[in-house]
Amino acid sequence: MSLDHELPAAAGIVVAAGQGLRAGQPLPKQFAVWRGKPVVRHSVEALLSAGVKPIIVVIPEGAADLADAALQGLADVRCIVGGANRQDSVRRGLEALATEPPEHVLIHDAARPGLPHPVIARLRSALGHQPGAIPVLPVVDSLAHADGSVMGAPAQREALRRVQTPQAFRFSYILRAHRDWTGETTAGDDAQVAQAAGLTIALVEGDEALQKLTFASDFAADTPPIRIGSGYDVHRLEDGEELWLCGVKIEHHQGLAGHSDADVAIHALVDAMLGAMGDGDIGQHFPPSDAQWRGASSDRFLAHAAGIVAKGGYRLGNADVTIICEAPKIGPYRDTMRDRLAAILGVDKSLVSVKATTTEKLGFTGRGEGIAAQAVVSLVRN
Repeated sequence: MSLDHELPAAAGIVVAAGQGLRAGQPLPKQFAVWRGKPVVRHSVEALLSAGVKPIIVVIPEGAADLADAALQGLADVRCIVGGANRQDSVRRGLEALATEPPEHVLIHDAARPGLPHPVIARLRSALGHQPGAIPVLPVVDSLAHADGSVMGAPAQREALRRVQTPQAFRFSYILRAHRDWTGETTAGDDAQVAQAAGLTIALVEGDEALQKLTFASDFAADTPPIRIGSGYDVHRLEDGEELWLCGVKIEHHQGLAGHSDADVAIHALVDAMLGAMGDGDIGQHFPPSDAQWRGASSDRFLAHAAGIVAKGGYRLGNADVTIICEAPKIGPYRDTMRDRLAAILGVDKSLVSVKATTTEKLGFTGRGEGIAAQAVVSLVRN
């Protein structure tokens, strides 16, 4: 989406001069990979594709190689070394544009890589009426002032907004505001610099996608929002064995043979969960060669798989188990089976489905030689 034919030319400054130590990455967070590419590249690409150019990327001293690798192949992008703090870095970026000044400039923090085009469009449109514009979101939580370690006076959240970047300005106005800054401390952002210079700042709708990457957990969340896994298992029917399906003992003239209790349905479900997490299969975690699992209850295997899912930052979205057999009839036990699986997994029963089918007397299940089960699960990122 290009806005060149609709609005005055705009350049961009992407502030990427910090060290990002809280993010727990092996290099400054702006150069760490997030959703498949370096953090800084996301916002630079978003600005370029919205017709904002050239772009000055302000980087830490000694980070030229990292920046070159992160921005390789992008035209109309130039890197400069930043200052002692964010305000100094922005000032340097503005001065770098001053030799061929654009009419508008967007100043953006590299740590906010999710930059939607509609936000850029709203900001640039607002500059037709005001010298500056910033994206904001409402405050949804109740607020209170802190009086030491106890609650002080309540704050009126209705009058407050969460401020994001990019912040947009008419270039000559914000350059003069930075040059004329006389504050004893550094400003929190460029809007504060502009406001101190007497400029009116328009508020436009921001976007939750502009969330700032700050902590290691923000990068840990760089995983698929949903994982899908499937599992399949078969066990023989034999005389003298107990029949366990979905953690429920069923009265039948035969049972399933196996190293553990041979609960074919749970085994399929365990494999589906392990597969969704990319963590092998049930045989790797509970090898038949290990005597400790002889006759073991399969609910232990399912609880183990649930622990792996939780440790990986996921929770069960839903589980769908299909039991394939001619006998016994599964219908009378279905609700009990769902209850049992849900209890082992620690989820609501509504997330677990158990159903059965036959093979119309065909194959080993049709001949009553064994029972098969298949399972499909979805895992949702926490």
